[in-house]
Amino acid sequence: MASSFIFSNPKAFSCNPSIHPSRSPHLLLPKPWLSSRSPKNHSLSRSSSATYAAPWIGPSRALRCSLRSRPEYVPNRIDDPDYVRIFDTTLRDGEQSPGATMTSAEKLVVARQLARLGVDIIEAGFPASSPDDLDAVRSIAIEVGNTPVGEDGHVPVICGLARCNKKDIDAAWEAVRHARKPRVHTFIATSEIHLRDKLRKTREEVVRIAREMVAYARSLGCQDVEFSPEDAGRSDREFLYHVLEEVIKAGATTLNIPDTVGCTASSQFRKLIADIKAKTPGIENVIISTHCQNDLGLATANTLEGVNAGARQVEVTINGIGERAGNASLEEVVMAIKLHKELMGGVYTGINTQYISLSSKMVQEYTGLHVQPHKAIVGANAFAHESGIHQVNLQFSDTLEHGNDGMLKNKETYEIISPEDIGLVRSNECGIVLGKLSGRHAVKSKLLELGYDISGKEFEDFFRRYKEVAEKKKRITDEDIEALLSDEIFQPKVIWSLGELQATCGTLGLSTATVKLIASDGEEKIACSVGTGPVDAAYKAIDSIIQVPAVLREYSMNAVTEGIDAIATTRVVISGDNSDPSTHALTGQTSNRTFSGSGAAMDIVVSSVRAYISALNKMLGFISAVKATSKKPQGKTVQSSE
Repeated sequence: MASSFIFSNPKAFSCNPSIHPSRSPHLLLPKPWLSSRSPKNHSLSRSSSATYAAPWIGPSRALRCSLRSRPEYVPNRIDDPDYVRIFDTTLRDGEQSPGATMTSAEKLVVARQLARLGVDIIEAGFPASSPDDLDAVRSIAIEVGNTPVGEDGHVPVICGLARCNKKDIDAAWEAVRHARKPRVHTFIATSEIHLRDKLRKTREEVVRIAREMVAYARSLGCQDVEFSPEDAGRSDREFLYHVLEEVIKAGATTLNIPDTVGCTASSQFRKLIADIKAKTPGIENVIISTHCQNDLGLATANTLEGVNAGARQVEVTINGIGERAGNASLEEVVMAIKLHKELMGGVYTGINTQYISLSSKMVQEYTGLHVQPHKAIVGANAFAHESGIHQVNLQFSDTLEHGNDGMLKNKETYEIISPEDIGLVRSNECGIVLGKLSGRHAVKSKLLELGYDISGKEFEDFFRRYKEVAEKKKRITDEDIEALLSDEIFQPKVIWSLGELQATCGTLGLSTATVKLIASDGEEKIACSVGTGPVDAAYKAIDSIIQVPAVLREYSMNAVTEGIDAIATTRVVISGDNSDPSTHALTGQTSNRTFSGSGAAMDIVVSSVRAYISALNKMLGFISAVKATSKKPQGKTVQSSE
């Protein structure tokens, strides 16, 4: 039997916050970590409590990668040469993953989590992509970019991405300038294939544009400007050195070296960073950064080699999400640095590693992108050990005779990282087992054990769902609890909710479904429909009630646990009309936005309907936000220099 884990016990800490845009558990945070802002100033809270939005673990267990303190932030230098800045681009590059669109409220929740995780720089988005994206980045800059967190009062840098043109840079600066430490990140391609086939520009034109746009960003009042030569890994070296020299002269404070297509081998990337450090005039006045894509599965290895060669900022994402094969994974890079600190020359980061698991869980639920079971550090099997292999080998009598049962006697025989290091404790070290007769107190205790503190209506709604499942299952597992919690707390603002559902299907006739939905104002609507199956019929009935065009792009279902009585979790991805397309930062292409939703229930049709309604609520919330943004007066726009 594989081992299972839960989040660290936070019961020693308490406060009274609320959490998610609509339904979220209270954070277990000490009072110094609470926001001084009133929740009524933003849209994330439904109560009057000061709050941050996420289920949480007690900070006494939060360990940074080193006991050394985080150096004071200066854009173009780090006073401690061993410190490595963590630049998280989950909200920008990570969101470019198909189906990973998050609402503005969800982005703000994730940004707060990233701040508590201890990332140095949060790339909050691509503000020129759309007015909604600009508003989302601005909200993060105002809320997260001005609120100290942790015992050291850490405030992350808030960064906005911009192509090398004035319109993009204006949008990025307008979004991030409200933060205490704002940064504009601008880029232009430098490889021959990009110059010839994408930009259609000469080398001289690219150098001029890069230099002028970095200088323009500085002229707006931004003292922290990052520049990236896109596709640096395939760029001519002498030309690359020249571009970097010119942007340094223009005022760039960080030079990010991206392996844009993930084609560089680790030794090649290390040499690239070393050569840039050795041959670029003025390089001693800036920070060298890495950004590695994972097309060949080398993103983490390349990032670590970049650090070994002298890079002191690494660009990463939670769970390694991103376009195509993704990016370097924050949890992999950070834990590798922690484990091999001496081998890597004593480098360290400011990450609170015990917040990794919960950060991973939050990003999975909000984006709908779940990691594979064997994903390093945060996968379901990362700390699982099959009996008969790592625990007891029954094939050899001398194994039993000499007691060579590895994991049972010393976990370090097969674990190089303790699950407690990333915020997990083994479920067999916690004693509460729930069943049909468990009452509110027992359920509340189990939730606290799992790291969630919910109360009031949130708890009552969850308890009702729990009792429905407990009537049908003899034993409720931690996985069941997590699935129900996800279905309750990691959900968008409720616009429509499921009231009742009745479906029939079989070989004797058409499948039919009757659905009752309840609107946010309490209005009830009922519709019936037929379909090729009960899920199809139910979805058609929902469409006839909501009457908003939606196309189902993806549908998947999994059983949470083994057995015929397992809870089913469903994930769907939908898209609407193309009235507000998103712009891809690198290609400039527009694409229709997609919205993911998840649901959980013992009945697979109910689970499917919950997931579809979740995705529709996210889409309807986005449409509402776009309409609200379009009504705001627009500021003066500066035209592109190109």
